[in-house]
Amino acid sequence: MKNARQHLLAIALVAALGAGAASPALALSEGARQQLDGIQARWAEVNYKLPDKQREAAFAELAQQAAQAVAAEPTAAELHIWHGIVLSTYAGAKGGLGALDLVKKARTELEEALKLDPKALDGSAYTSLGSLYYQVPGWPLGFGDDAKAETLLKQALAINPDGIDPNYFYGDFLLRKKRYAQARPVLEKALAAPDRPGRAAADEGRRGEIRQRLKEIESKL
Repeated sequence: MKNARQHLLAIALVAALGAGAASPALALSEGARQQLDGIQARWAEVNYKLPDKQREAAFAELAQQAAQAVAAEPTAAELHIWHGIVLSTYAGAKGGLGALDLVKKARTELEEALKLDPKALDGSAYTSLGSLYYQVPGWPLGFGDDAKAETLLKQALAINPDGIDPNYFYGDFLLRKKRYAQARPVLEKALAAPDRPGRAAADEGRRGEIRQRLKEIESKL
């Protein structure tokens, strides 16, 4: 129990969850699309540009904005996804036992997105939910489950096999499980993923994380 509590106190989802731009095929209202674009842009700024001491308050504010967007457009899976992403990274910035309530709320939002449209944002709900399951501690403190995480991450890859985020998170999962030889090509594929329109700041930050993971693997092999 002591080790699990320490793990929860140290929880930091600083790997940060991310998602692609909204698919043109999805019938988002103009207002919802503007909200989505604004949340994505602010998330990248807070997550990759702000000093650590400012991130918790900034994510708390952004979580409120995302909740309001969902309330206005409750059937928009994309907004539920991004509410979940913001709550997850807010949990990482907050840390401690208080983070657990946030990740539980994030899980609820991502599960709702899957009910509405599992392919929204190229399957990003699967990616984000899978990353929660391997980063959150398991029972009795949390709901972490490595087997469920891997299943969800593979579902994300089935929808978006060349995407930067599904490959990054699956590679990170494999790395954490010390499956280094498997992790390296997955992370290399993530690094080579095409740029996402309107997501330059997020892509730059993510590639920095990928390079760090690849360096870690090289030190292990």
